[in-house]
Amino acid sequence: MTEATRDPKDSSATVARMALRLAATESREEEDALRKTALGRGIKTAASDFGGDFSKGIRAIIERAIVAAAREGVIERTHVEEGALAGACREAIRQISDQALGFSIGGKLAVARQGEHISIALFFQVGLVHLNEVTVGLGHRAIPPVR
Repeated sequence: MTEATRDPKDSSATVARMALRLAATESREEEDALRKTALGRGIKTAASDFGGDFSKGIRAIIERAIVAAAREGVIERTHVEEGALAGACREAIRQISDQALGFSIGGKLAVARQGEHISIALFFQVGLVHLNEVTVGLGHRAIPPVR
């Protein structure tokens, strides 16, 4: 079955959109409301704030994503599921690294999963003093069911 013929409620694009929307929320209340909406659509989510030096924080971003996703039941604590999320997170980090390298970042990471699709979005301000840029990264993996 191709992406075009698959039920749109269970697609990689749907999950990626939800991760992006969640990462861009501006308040805890907005985040909580969106997480409830996602769950009603069968999408499990997790989010975490992050701030600090980008270069020194790469490992912490990946760890924070895995811990938040496991805590919220988005992934199981297995090497397959943790590894898939870590790989997706590394892809998202690669997408923002050119802008963020050597600077401080602050913002949010968000994970969304439905069925075998899992996505992580990074939404960060990158700055030095009062000069801020905005950067977004997105990673996706498919996690096959373990038999």
